[in-house]
Amino acid sequence: MPVKNLSNDIDLLVEDAVILLQNLIHTPSFSKEEKNTALLLRHFLESKGVEVHQNGNNIWAVAENHREGAPVILLNSHHDTVKPANGWETDPFKPTIQDGKLIGLGSNDAGASAVSLLAAFLYLRKLPQLPFKLIVAITAEEEISGQNGISSILDELGAIDLGVVGEPTGMQMAIAEKGLMVLDCVAHGKAGHAARDEGENAIYKAMSDLKWFREYAFEKVSPVLGPVKMTVTQINAGSQHNVVPDRCNYVVDIRSNECYSNQEILEIVQQNVQAEATARSTRLNASGIALEHPIVKKGLALDLGYYGSPTLSDQALMGFTTLKIGPGQSSRSHTPNEYIMLDEIEEGIRIYIELLEGLEII
Repeated sequence: MPVKNLSNDIDLLVEDAVILLQNLIHTPSFSKEEKNTALLLRHFLESKGVEVHQNGNNIWAVAENHREGAPVILLNSHHDTVKPANGWETDPFKPTIQDGKLIGLGSNDAGASAVSLLAAFLYLRKLPQLPFKLIVAITAEEEISGQNGISSILDELGAIDLGVVGEPTGMQMAIAEKGLMVLDCVAHGKAGHAARDEGENAIYKAMSDLKWFREYAFEKVSPVLGPVKMTVTQINAGSQHNVVPDRCNYVVDIRSNECYSNQEILEIVQQNVQAEATARSTRLNASGIALEHPIVKKGLALDLGYYGSPTLSDQALMGFTTLKIGPGQSSRSHTPNEYIMLDEIEEGIRIYIELLEGLEII
C-alpha cells in the first residue's frame, strides 16, 4: 500500500529493520531470558542517536518533537519468544531467507512488529513536530503475561492516551481482544463407603456445576468478540473405588469479552455454582477501541479491515485505549518454521507511519 510523502529513506528503514530482526532471531530470548536481546535493542537505538531507557529487560525511548502537554501515544511490542516447537526444518535460531521469507523463531511473533514499530518511531521522531508525544517500548515476558514485562514500566511511562500494540494481525485492525481468566474450583462433599448409603458425593455436586458452565449464557454479547466463553478443561476426584469422594477439583478456562470485567464474571460464577471458585488472576481483561476513535477512522480510510481477536497479548495489561495491529499472521505463531514475508515488514512500516503521521487524537 503506497504511503504519500514518505521520505526517500524508507528503503533504509526496511533494510535496518530486516537486519535487526535477523539479529534478534539469532539471539535466544525465551520469556525471563531476554537480557541479550534487550542489549541488542538498546545498542540499535543508541546507534541511531536515540536516548534509551531500560528497566529489567524492557527497553523504551521517547521522541522529543512534540509540544508541551500533547497527548501520549505508546508503540509497544515484545522481544521474548516461546521455545521452539518440534518439527523445525531449519535451525530456529539461524535466520534464513528463502523465496522472500525470513524464517526463524520469533520472526512473526512478534519480531516483525517490534522492528517495524521501531522503524516507524525513527521516521516520526525526525519530523518537525508531532501532534502527540511518542514513546516506543519493546518489552519482555509477553508470552507469559509476566510481572516483569510491560506492566512493570507503565508507572515510569506515565499517563498514556493511546497504545498501538504490535502483534501479527496481517496489518488489519484488531479493535477488540478477548481476555482470559482461569478458575480453580473445588466441590466439597463428605466421604463415605460406596457400598452403603453414606457420605455426600463431591463428583455429583460438581456435575450440576459443570452443567451450569456448559449452558449458562451471559446476557451481554460483544458485536466483535461475541459471547463470554466458559470451558471446563480439567477435572480430578476420588482416591479409590470404594470410597465416596469428599472433594472434586476442576478447572475452567474463561475467555471474556469487553462487556464484562473478569471480576464481574467471577462474581456471577460464585453466585451460581456450589463449588468454591478461585481465580488464578483477574488482571487479563478484554480490551477494545471504538470505531469512532481517530486512529480507527484513519485506518478505515486506508482501507484496513477490522476484527475481534481471540488471542491474548499485553493489550490485556494496559488500562488505556489500545489498538492491536502488526505484520504477519497469528496462525504462524508458535509453529515450526515460523516466518515473516519481507514485503510484510515493508508494508508494516509504511502503514504504521501513515496511521500515525499527523494523527490528532484529542
